[in-house]
Formats: sequence, C-alpha cells, structure tokens
Amino acid sequence: MKLDTKSESFMKAAPALILALVLCVSLSVGRVEARSQITIQGSTTVLPIAQRAAEVFMAKHPEVSISVRGGGSGNGIAALVDKAVQIATASRFIKFDEVKKAVANGVYPVPHRVALDGIAVIVNPQNPVDKLTVGQLKKIFAGEITNWKQVGGRDLKIVVVSRDSSSGTFETFQELVLQGARVAASALLQASNGAVADVVTRTPGAVGYVGLGYLSGKVKALRIGTTDKAYVDPQVATVQAGQYPLARALYMFTDGWPTGDEAKFIDFVLSAEGQRIAQEEGFVPLR
Repeated sequence: MKLDTKSESFMKAAPALILALVLCVSLSVGRVEARSQITIQGSTTVLPIAQRAAEVFMAKHPEVSISVRGGGSGNGIAALVDKAVQIATASRFIKFDEVKKAVANGVYPVPHRVALDGIAVIVNPQNPVDKLTVGQLKKIFAGEITNWKQVGGRDLKIVVVSRDSSSGTFETFQELVLQGARVAASALLQASNGAVADVVTRTPGAVGYVGLGYLSGKVKALRIGTTDKAYVDPQVATVQAGQYPLARALYMFTDGWPTGDEAKFIDFVLSAEGQRIAQEEGFVPLR
C-alpha cells in the first residue's frame, strides 16, 4: 500500500516525536522526585504550631513537602541525632548527654526558640479547688498530699495524671515543680497533652498539667502561686510578662545552621505570620 505524502511525513517524524514525549515525561518525573522533603518530629506541645505552620508554608511553597509527627521531645531529639529527621521540636532545651551523642554521630544541634508557653495545672471542672502553690503541687505530684480536703477541697482521693519521661513537658514540670522529687508511683502516665486533658475530663479527682494550647472548657485551669498570696492565672499575658511561675521556651532544633528550604521554614515560623500562628494555637509569641 502506497502512503500519501502526509502519512510519509508523519512516519518520518514519529521517532522524533516519541523521543520528545519520553524526554518530557522523564523531566516531569524528575521534577516530582526532586521535590524537597522535610521531616519534623518531637514535642506534642509544639505539634500544633509545627503542623499549622507546615500547612501554610506548603501552600506558599508547593515544591516543598513537610511531614510532622509528635512522639515527645526526647524522641524528636533522638531522631535528629540519628539523622532520621531534619527538624526536632522540643518543649525543653537539649541535654548535655544528647549533645554528646549528636556530636559523636556527626550531628551539631542548633536551637531555634520559636515561642513561649505556660504549663497549666488542670483539674476536673467539678473540683471546687481553684488555686495551689508550687509547694502544694510538689507534694501532690510526689504523693505526699493524697486527698483534696488537705488543700481546701472535698474529701476526694487525688488522682495524679502526668506526662511520661520522654516528654519535654514532664521534664520542665519536674524542674519547676518537683525540684528533684519523683512523681508518685501511682501516677497515670500519658503520652500526650491531649491524653492528660482527656483523663482529667473523665476523672473527678484528677489533676494534671498541659501546655496552654490544650486548655478548653472541659477542664479547669488553676491559679498557681509561689507564696500563699501571689496566685497567677495561666494566660498568654502573664507568661509574656514573666509573672506566671510555670513558663518555658519552645524550640526547634536543626543539624547545624539551617540552609535551603529548612532555613526558609524556620524563618517562616519566626516571622510575624508564623508568630501569629503560634498565638492562634494558644501559645505566646516571641514578639
């Protein structure tokens, strides 16, 4: 069969067209594979900030993919030390032993303070107690005070609810409140702020502690004092003013000074927009 002139021209051009198509597909696939990946892991306290900031950042930078997960400050820093993540979030500062392990593995953690937070002590809304001193808190969580009537409440057994040892919130609470004492052996240990709040919501005699971002109408936050006369509400304003006694800084750690998309993301979190996100999530902005 004899082909017409148009058919012959197409047959001659077909190999070139197929090659061009293959190259276009290959380049397209290459662009997908080259998409920047950032993995963030750590503190459940910092989790709301990291998740929301990542969502907004990715909307502005579709070429960057960010995955965010919790697990606790200690686990996040351990993942950074193991080079399993690019950014670790923590509700406490990195420990000396963690720095030594990091350096031994060729990792050089750099801290970035991203917000401030207050640790709110919470009870069930049915509990009439509305304030405690740091000294009373220490005795409650150490198991020395075991009934609410000992601090002006009803004759009701105290159920201590605490974060587990991998939590930066736990370590900060241990430093600011327990001050060397051990948490009561009977304490119910929880893996996240949300879990603590849930137990307190369901347990009339419970007392626990969470970051400010986890306060809701389902729990009652207590005023905390360093003396019998100085009680302060856990609020953004009191933390920012340095008045609330159970306050701390929140961090993101990178391996060395960040560059590229990691630097862009950290800069975004520290920007005015990023700090508004922190405030909207219930935390205290740096500025």
